[in-house]
Amino acid sequence: MEIGSGSGEHGVFFQKRFPEIIWQTSDPDLLNRKSISSWIEYEELNKKMPQPLALDVEKIPWKISLNLENSLQGIVSINMIHVAQWTSTIALFRESGKLLKKGQFLILYGPFKIGNKHTSQSNYFFDNSIKLKNDLWGIRNLDDVSYEGEKNNFLQENIISMPVNNFLIIYRKVS
Repeated sequence: MEIGSGSGEHGVFFQKRFPEIIWQTSDPDLLNRKSISSWIEYEELNKKMPQPLALDVEKIPWKISLNLENSLQGIVSINMIHVAQWTSTIALFRESGKLLKKGQFLILYGPFKIGNKHTSQSNYFFDNSIKLKNDLWGIRNLDDVSYEGEKNNFLQENIISMPVNNFLIIYRKVS
């Protein structure tokens, strides 16, 4: 399940790339969900990929079907936590911790500060630009994010450097 799927291009890409899984998108914004539905139709994935869920990460508990809950293998969130308030990160870990079983994963993708420092000058400028839109947004310090994970029984398993100064962070549910 993907949290904060935006316009849907990531979800559709992953569904096409990994046809053996079912990629469930979600987004709180109706326009984004309409975009996701359009992508699903355009890529002719209607028979494989479910329609996006109207899910706001902070509205707890998340309203998902029992079927989805029982088939859930992991949760992914791409480029969300830096364009949301910190309470969204807390809610993401809290609800993921309730839904996922031992050994399952939560993956975060996006820019992060390491040791409370930006990893590039472009991330510094990007961080300042998103804070101008909303002062509760911003590139998160990885130690703070991982601490939220630990509070919800997730251990940081891997950090993978990605293009354009982004990281893929894999958390594993430990109990």
